[in-house]
Amino acid sequence: MKSTNKMKIEFDSNTNNIGFARVSVAAFLTQLNPTLEEVADVKTAVSEAVTNAVIHGYDKLAGYIELTSVLEEDTITITIVDKGKGIEDVNKAMEPLFTTKSENEHSGMGFMFMQAFMDEVDVKSLVGEGTTVIMKKRIGCERI
Repeated sequence: MKSTNKMKIEFDSNTNNIGFARVSVAAFLTQLNPTLEEVADVKTAVSEAVTNAVIHGYDKLAGYIELTSVLEEDTITITIVDKGKGIEDVNKAMEPLFTTKSENEHSGMGFMFMQAFMDEVDVKSLVGEGTTVIMKKRIGCERI
């Protein structure tokens, strides 16, 4: 039987809550005894996903973000859901440097960072209904 543990939080779509999301997932992740690098990777990916939900999903409109983390054996699965604008073309949005904002505001590197720091990244989105980002990372697999 697999060992699992789950955490779910919901918070306002507000840039002030990005740090809260990062720290919450990092604290939950400590159960797997991660390295500092693994914690930093997960925190960066969460930060990027939540930032995308706040900035692009809601675009300054009120809304909420749902963040779920599941620990199963040596893997953390993080799901971030917004009910915002949605993404017209997910594949295009995941291209490096693509952004719907001016280049002074955002670099268009969010999905690239998520993919670089996590083992798996899956994005589902429907225009007018919102976006779900599911990220997975195995913890401790690179240790000797």
